[in-house]
Formats: sequence, C-alpha cells, structure tokens
Amino acid sequence: MTSGIRLEHQLAAWAQRDGVHEDLASIILVIASTGAKLAKMISRQGRDELPEAISITKPDGELQKPLETLSQTLFEEALRKMPISFLASEKTTELLEMDSAADLGVSIDPLDGSSNIDTNTSIGTIFSVLSATAGNLFDKNLGGILQASGFLFYGPQARLVLTCGAGSFSFVLDPEDEKFYQVGNALIVPTGQREFAINTSNYRFWDDSVRHFIDDCVAGEDGPLGEDFNMRWNASLVAEAYRILVRGGVFLYPGDSRPNYGSGRLRLLYEALPLAFIIEQAGGMASDGVERLLDMKLASLHKRVPLIFGSEDRVQEVIDYISGDAVESTRFPLFENRSLLRN
Repeated sequence: MTSGIRLEHQLAAWAQRDGVHEDLASIILVIASTGAKLAKMISRQGRDELPEAISITKPDGELQKPLETLSQTLFEEALRKMPISFLASEKTTELLEMDSAADLGVSIDPLDGSSNIDTNTSIGTIFSVLSATAGNLFDKNLGGILQASGFLFYGPQARLVLTCGAGSFSFVLDPEDEKFYQVGNALIVPTGQREFAINTSNYRFWDDSVRHFIDDCVAGEDGPLGEDFNMRWNASLVAEAYRILVRGGVFLYPGDSRPNYGSGRLRLLYEALPLAFIIEQAGGMASDGVERLLDMKLASLHKRVPLIFGSEDRVQEVIDYISGDAVESTRFPLFENRSLLRN
C-alpha cells in the first residue's frame, strides 16, 4: 500500500483551506478514476482485446488508433454524469454541450502522445477545468477562468500532476486499490539547470532566433552562454513536462516554416494551457515566445500555439533570443565587448 495522502482527502483539505469547490473536486476525482481505469487497460495492451471502437477522424484529419477512441469514450461517458456545462476534447471537432445549468467546463486530451503507443513509450491525459459555459468560453483571458489543470502520466508508474491554483502536486497510483496518493510536497521547478528539449530534426525549418539559441547551447562552455548543456527529447509531452517539473531546464516546440506549423503545432486549450498553469504554479514559466500563455484568449476550439516552458531563467533566455536582445550580444560579440565601439 502506498503511503501519503489520498487524492480525495487532499481535495477535501484544499476545499477547507483554498476554497476548492465540491463540484470541482468531484470532477477531478472522476477524471483521476477514469485515468486509473485507462492505465490498467494500457498496461494490458496486447494481452487483452480492446472493446470494439468506432474509427473516428481527429480534427487534424488523422485516423485515431483504437486506444485513442477508447480513451475518448471512457472520459466522455464518465464526465457526462458530472455537473459540467461542456466537454471540449482534442479528439472531437465540436464542443460537446452537457448540463446547461452548470458553470464549469472541461477541456481534455484523452490520450496525448498516441504515436508512442506501439513503442511502449510514455503517454498521458491532459485536462483543465474552467469556470465557463459553452457560450462564453471564447475571447476570454484563459488564465482568469482556469480552476484546475492536470495531467495523467502513464509511465513505469501512473502519476497524476495536479494544480487547483495553490501549487502543483504529484500523486502516484497504487495499482492494488486503484487510488492516487500524494508524493512529497509541492513541486518546484529547479532553476539554473543546463538542459533543453527540442526536436532537432526540424532545425532547418526554425526561425533564426531559435537556431541561434540551440547553436549556443550546443557550443557549450566555449560558446556565448558559457555552459555545457544536455539535450533531452522523447516525443512525449507529459513525460517532457514531468521531467521539467523534477529536473528543470527548458522545453521548446516552436512554430516553423513547414506547412501548417507556422503558428505552432500544439493546441492551446488541450495541451499548452493546462501545462502552463501547472508549470507556473510550480514556479516556472510558459510562453509562446512572445506572450504569456495564461494571458491568451481562445479564438477557435483547436487554436495552435508555439510552446516554450520550463525554469523561469531558461524560458526568459529563449524569449530574449526571440526578441533579438540576446541575439545581438551573442551573434556580434565584437560590438558587445569592445569598448572602442561603445560610449
């Protein structure tokens, strides 16, 4: 049996101390219990026949894998029983309207990282609970209506990372009783870490500012940044996010010059926004390179954005490169260091 505070008990404590509403707590518990059920199915993938699922085409035109379709069905059926106004899912093209009397809505990516299913690499579920109805979700400051965000991480352990606006916390699933238990204290993103995560196969498509930053990281101790860096990349957003929470550093998924990638590839509502809330509540920073993600408004249900998150010092470093402030000093050291050319 896992030691630590059970999720439902922690939510009850937060309700007394931080005003977490009863409906919000019940929604989080249903998402967690459905995630526990999904984790069990994932662990038996290949041994058990999956329930027959209807093939569904995702909003980006790709065909969902059976496990993706199943995850959508599991969460949708569970959340239909809850007091929520709507369910917005990465797997569906339209907003699913539910209880018109409710004033909380849920956004969810039921199974993020589906390309990793066949290689047994970590996948997850990302979600947010928002104080909004189906009619007033758009054109609002998203950070102002977030009530909770979290992600379930189906790795060697099934983990839940959760924030209700007063710190980010990690919970581990006990496979015996299928309950989540808190592990440790509030998560704090470490600073000063020399680690970056980016898909370098797209190097030729990046803007110069992003290439300059990565070049300077790779140049190491002899480069403008004066430090040796490690690179990490496993193409699993939940795994990348959890590593950042534990180890620090910076994650980048910038927009680039490929068709349909100019505004980034990750969806604001289902991926970027929940992670931004979690990271900021752990003392980190999240941006599209220009604007704080929590200050953004939702123009469309599947709006895509560049995503940069991690330690505040490293994210700010990237922003400085994108703005040109750092590029001038690192690309042209002659003008930076020679007093002859400056007053």
